[in-house]
Amino acid sequence: MIKILILGGTSEASALASAVAKRGLPAIFSYAGRVNSPKSQPLPTRIGGFGGVSGLVAFLAQQRITHIVDATHPFAAQMSTNVLAAAAQCGVKAIALTRPAWRPIDGDQWQSVASIDEAVSALAGPPQRVLLAIGRMHLAAFAAQPQHHYVLRLVDQPNSPPLSDYTAVIDRGPFTLEGDLALLENQRIERIVCKNAGGEGAASKLTAARRLGLPVVMIERPQLPSRLEAHTVDDVMSWLDDNS
Repeated sequence: MIKILILGGTSEASALASAVAKRGLPAIFSYAGRVNSPKSQPLPTRIGGFGGVSGLVAFLAQQRITHIVDATHPFAAQMSTNVLAAAAQCGVKAIALTRPAWRPIDGDQWQSVASIDEAVSALAGPPQRVLLAIGRMHLAAFAAQPQHHYVLRLVDQPNSPPLSDYTAVIDRGPFTLEGDLALLENQRIERIVCKNAGGEGAASKLTAARRLGLPVVMIERPQLPSRLEAHTVDDVMSWLDDNS
């Protein structure tokens, strides 16, 4: 009997959950617990970490999982690495549902960097109004460049001030071009820092930056071990059909 574990947190994961539920396949949806009010899913849902590879192995065995779909954020490198190790140990079939990375086009002013630390270093210079569209986990690192006013786009209001000089804009994607143009203009943004998450839900800020002639510090994706990947829900569903 097939039983699927979907590791979520992305819009693609939610679309997959809907497709799996519509098909009536036994499945569990798992959130890492990064936001206070995660989107409800049409599947039994758990929230929180597993406790590393050993904890994930125990969960897979306890729940008799046969297939695991890693639909986490492209920057959840540790979780994605753990999935591969645990699946290999348990003999569970695994696939990643990933978004193609963004690529610059004519008119873009991107500075590609390999890490948060490199992004912080890229902000050396005179004061600017900087949009940090990177989530909440690494905001404190930008305290090393205190000359800027940071505009933070977050899903949840921060519990404590992450930086000394900031404005928090609470919003949840997918975002629109009109909305992002308004955000950049109203907040008088001069530079954007973001992660190369890919997909359509957060790409509008890049189009808006291009139209307004704004530079973007683009944090590129971490390197992951070789793995089986799909870019659409239909491809994952076909893989489940072919491997069940």
